[in-house]
Amino acid sequence: MEITQNAALVVVDVQKGFDDAEFWGARDNPAADGNIASLIEAWQESDRPVVFVRHDSDEPGSPLRIGCEGNDFKEYVEGRRGKGRGPELLVTKSVNSAFYGTPDLDAWFKAAGVSQVVLAGIQTNMCVETTARMGGNLGYDMLVALDATHTFDLTGPNGWHLTAGELARASAVSLHGGGFARMVTTGELVTAVRC
Repeated sequence: MEITQNAALVVVDVQKGFDDAEFWGARDNPAADGNIASLIEAWQESDRPVVFVRHDSDEPGSPLRIGCEGNDFKEYVEGRRGKGRGPELLVTKSVNSAFYGTPDLDAWFKAAGVSQVVLAGIQTNMCVETTARMGGNLGYDMLVALDATHTFDLTGPNGWHLTAGELARASAVSLHGGGFARMVTTGELVTAVRC
């Protein structure tokens, strides 16, 4: 796997509010947090750009609302911010796609000559998937570190219920099959950037 020297790692919504199991329900992939931390460290050690995305929810009752502790990044993310020598950006948003945040992520990528983007974070089938789809449509080489994401069980129309694991697999199949993004592992990425 080839990772360009200016490939950007986009860390999506790794916020304390997602630890509220009573609000979100059952989740998948307990290894996600460790894998996200490994990616941030590898990117910072190799002086590559890192983008931290924070969801500032405007939904009443959401644990991700501005002013709530749940809006804050998890400690292992907050503790790494500003530690790398490569470019770093904070994007805030209130919708699913990091490309509809502030500042303009697409403009920042274009100014920095970024053409390859690696995604990690929360939730696999929501903000990670939406950002991957939009990035693919914008022409970026999108890679999703699936084992560095997680999501939650969800019930949809007609009482259809999917587990978090089923939703993650559905996202991976849709993104890969639709040509929006390639699915990769944390191990593959860390090895590639440390070669």
